[in-house]
Amino acid sequence: MREPHNKARGEVLLSIDGQPRKLCVTLGALAELEAAFDVGSFAEMGERLAHLTASDLIHVLAALVSGGGEAMSAREMAAARIDAKEAAIAVAAAFRAAFEDE
Repeated sequence: MREPHNKARGEVLLSIDGQPRKLCVTLGALAELEAAFDVGSFAEMGERLAHLTASDLIHVLAALVSGGGEAMSAREMAAARIDAKEAAIAVAAAFRAAFEDE
């Protein structure tokens, strides 16, 4: 059974520790990423997101899972079983859903 998620809200599912988790780009998630990456603009954020390290991906996932309604720290995310390729695809899909015009 697939976890229900709201595509209109921009939610994307990702398996974390074998459980479907919702990722969603929210204002809170963006603010969390601004602080984690120490950037001052969306342009800087975009540049940082275009060249993610594994550590960056962990922070992005933690912020987007929080945006999806479930709190997980970066430390918890780092210890979780996550397919890196699936995570990168899900993060890209979440940002596309949040910022693309329909």
